[in-house]
Amino acid sequence: MRAVPVKVAEPASSHLDGDLAAAQRVIAAAGDAITLLKKSLGADFTRAVEMLLAVKGRVIVSGIGKSGHIARKLAATLASTGTPAHFVHPSEASHGDLGEVTRQDAILMLSWGGESNELSDLIYYAKRFRIPLIGMGWNPESTLLKAADVKLVLPKVREACPHGLAPTTSTTLMLVLGDALAVALMQRRDFSADQYHNLHPGGALGRALIRVRDLMHGPEELPLAEETAPLRQALKAMETHNFGCIGLVDKKGVLTGIITDGDLRRNFDRDLGDAKACEVMTRNPKVVRADQLAAEAVALMNDKQITVLFVLDPKARLPKPAGILHIHDCLRAGLR
Repeated sequence: MRAVPVKVAEPASSHLDGDLAAAQRVIAAAGDAITLLKKSLGADFTRAVEMLLAVKGRVIVSGIGKSGHIARKLAATLASTGTPAHFVHPSEASHGDLGEVTRQDAILMLSWGGESNELSDLIYYAKRFRIPLIGMGWNPESTLLKAADVKLVLPKVREACPHGLAPTTSTTLMLVLGDALAVALMQRRDFSADQYHNLHPGGALGRALIRVRDLMHGPEELPLAEETAPLRQALKAMETHNFGCIGLVDKKGVLTGIITDGDLRRNFDRDLGDAKACEVMTRNPKVVRADQLAAEAVALMNDKQITVLFVLDPKARLPKPAGILHIHDCLRAGLR
């Protein structure tokens, strides 16, 4: 069935002005609140980081209502950045899901006012079994923050909705502070891009973090010959592999040149019967390191209009080839 485009009427100028004004008020309120939050951060933030670093199990993140939605997002962010975390719904916790919380865990509970009845069983469980509890909310005298071992006190701000009721500015603050915790933990753990890739293998993000070493052909597949070898011998080695080239090395195994189909075409009119490989090769071929992003290798191949790169081991003392990367390897991985 052919899709029929939906016609959207142009907004009346009066509505346009009002809508934009509302959006600007919300954004301004969020910006002002974040500035207050930035200024209010202190030692309790570091205490929270230390507590989460010490967890041998998982970080149990919880909250009810809109705070619960932010808590779910925070649990996902923590888990994907090196801090094992899991969301537990406080109402479900009261009906058996407390079994998901162990004494090896820590609880991070979000509640703007800190008085939601649904939180009481989880708070009591944490105190009974001495499970570390971090509370996040605005009221230090609330049930949650009084019970918390570490209090992340948010600045009290007015919600951005016209009635000052719908959670808007408050959830923005929780989201920002939660992300700040996740990033601080990443920094403390020295969480690398490679570790991030291990947890995000799919989609565009996964492709962007693929390293050359993940795609290259290893030493056993390298098309190599000595630079002083007869050209005929080098060409036989070139035919054995399917990369359309042969790398040439000196007596120490250092890569000194490359012969491609293009080099042979450029020397087509010469008598190459007794020629040595080094007489035809292109010196100083383009190379990449095994630890470089594969996207960088693709950019280099596109820029130089070549289809293959020899790969060097970044830990080796001499620039000896450790692998070879073909553009087709990158294309199969979804890189362009």
